[in-house]
Amino acid sequence: MHATTHVRSQSLPERWLLYDASKFTLGRMASQIAMNLMGKDTPHYTASEKNGAFVVVINARNVKTTGTKNQTKTYDHYTGYPGGHVAVPFEDLRERRADEIVRQAVKRMLPKTTLGRDMLRRLKVYPGLEHPHSAQQPVQVDTIRG
Repeated sequence: MHATTHVRSQSLPERWLLYDASKFTLGRMASQIAMNLMGKDTPHYTASEKNGAFVVVINARNVKTTGTKNQTKTYDHYTGYPGGHVAVPFEDLRERRADEIVRQAVKRMLPKTTLGRDMLRRLKVYPGLEHPHSAQQPVQVDTIRG
């Protein structure tokens, strides 16, 4: 019988990845980013540890979508007040807070636990090409699986 190794997050070096959102479709990119944040793309994956990478996403304003999602997709939430249902169209959200489109897509693919919220903090999304993380030397991701 083999012993299971439990890899602590402190014992692994930090990884930084850089995605250019203008090159990828939103859902496919978000699922790959979720895997990176969880650490499932490494052989050292441990479910109860934060072994994932830090992910920087640039060009979130130019993310690709398929079909008619640009015109038909809405982001719904409820304010808590009577009649407080708010539906924000995709194009409006892209104009006002383009980073929120990518952040919501990834958030919904992560575990709904405290660990999942910690993983989401490692996601840095920027609407344009500039980002303040060049000192960490993020590795550019050119292809995604599938």
